[in-house]
Order: sequence, then C-alpha cells, then structure tokens
Amino acid sequence: MAGFELVERYLSECQELALAGILALLPAGGPRRHLYDLVGSYPQRGGKGLRPGLCIGTCRAFGGNTRSALNSAIALELFHNAFLVHDDVEDGSEYRRGLPTLHAEHGLAIAVNVGDAMNVLSIRPLMQNLPLLGPELTWRVFAEIEHMVRQSVEGQAMELGWVRDNQCDLSEDDYLRMTLKKTCWYTCIHPCRIGALIATAGGCDLDGFNRFGYYMGAAFQIQDDLLNLTGDRAKYGKEIGGDIWEGKRTLMLIHVFNHASPAEK
Repeated sequence: MAGFELVERYLSECQELALAGILALLPAGGPRRHLYDLVGSYPQRGGKGLRPGLCIGTCRAFGGNTRSALNSAIALELFHNAFLVHDDVEDGSEYRRGLPTLHAEHGLAIAVNVGDAMNVLSIRPLMQNLPLLGPELTWRVFAEIEHMVRQSVEGQAMELGWVRDNQCDLSEDDYLRMTLKKTCWYTCIHPCRIGALIATAGGCDLDGFNRFGYYMGAAFQIQDDLLNLTGDRAKYGKEIGGDIWEGKRTLMLIHVFNHASPAEK
C-alpha cells in the first residue's frame, strides 16, 4: 500500500472512532429534529480526520495508546465541527463538504445554536478524562484546549476585521500571524501537543510541536486557499471563488494588493 493511502486509511479509522464517540455523547431525549439530530449528522458529512488522527497518532508515537487519547480526540473533532458551522455563518458560505451549509439548509438561528451545542458537548469527553488520566493531567489537557480555542477565535476576529474594515495594506507576515492563530493551533499544534502530553504525562517538551504544527497548518491553509480559487467543486466540497466574494485576505489577494497600482486596487 502506498504511503499516502496508508495515511488516508489511518485518518479514516481515527475519524470513525471520533464520530462514534460523538454519537455516544448525544442525549437520549430531545430536542432531536432541530438540535441533536443535526449535531450528530453534521460531522458525518465527511472530513479528513486530521485532528483526531494527529492526537491519537502522536500519543501512540510517544508510547501511549488510543484509549488514553480518544476522549481528547472526540473533543477536538467536536470543536472543529462547531468552528465550521459558525465559520460558514460568518462567511455567508453556501456549501460545505459537498452539501448546503447548515444555515443555508436550516436557517441562521438553528445553525448558530447547533454550533453552540457542539461547543458545549465537547466539554463532556474532556471531563471523562478524569478517571482515565487523573486530575493533574486532565487539567493540563483542559489548559491546552482553552489556549487552542482562544487562539482560534482571535485569528477569526483578525480575518473578519480585515474584511469589515476593507484593509488592503497587509503583509505576508500579517497573513501568517492570522493563520497561526486561526488554523495552526487547532488543526495541528494542539492535537499533537495533547497526544504527547497524555502519552508522557507531561514528560516531554511540548513546545517542540509548535514549529512543526505551524508549518504544517500554514501549508494546509494556503493549499485550501488555492483550492478555493482553482479546485474542482465536486472534490473541494465548497463553492469555488467563495473567498473572493467574501473578501477574504488570502495570501494571493495580499500579494495582488502589494503589487498593484492605486488605480488597479
């Protein structure tokens, strides 16, 4: 089996574990139609399984096991889906993973509430770490998650603010700082840090993952920006050219601004 196919299969397995964990979290009662059915079905639309894969894989690479990292991987996947739901609302996106966005299908109010519910439910698997990891390690995982979420919303605020203010004097460094906050911490850095933290009980230097995750996350975001311009709609799963219509300050648009004359701008 080729290396890429092996990675895809591994990520798919981790994704299935995380999705099963998400479904197990859903309360048995209602409201179903306008809340928990959507919380359960939205993550099943697809996805790469990157965040649970990095968390579980790093834990195993440092001598831990899947069971020890699974609760945290489930929480990471729930946070990710909550971010997507809210991000689509904030951007006015029409499609996600090849289907209409949640707000396009069910309305803004329901979509926002579903994203809120995902955020709330993500706390439960982190609480379930307590008997498995002990109080000190559980608290350290919580601290990683708190930093991850805070960085993510700060990065989103930077991007939304640039669009709101129609800011055109940005540099590549500005873009990379925003990407570090919005994408890198929650996509790559913290999943790896949490996996290693669990495996070693805090016995390794977690900051070593920051540089690795920054480069990986930035490459991930730039590639996504490129696909939004030139990708195949059927494979990409989102509308092509959406970033331009939304006015997002992608690396390519910043390059255009920095090399265009005032008249061209």
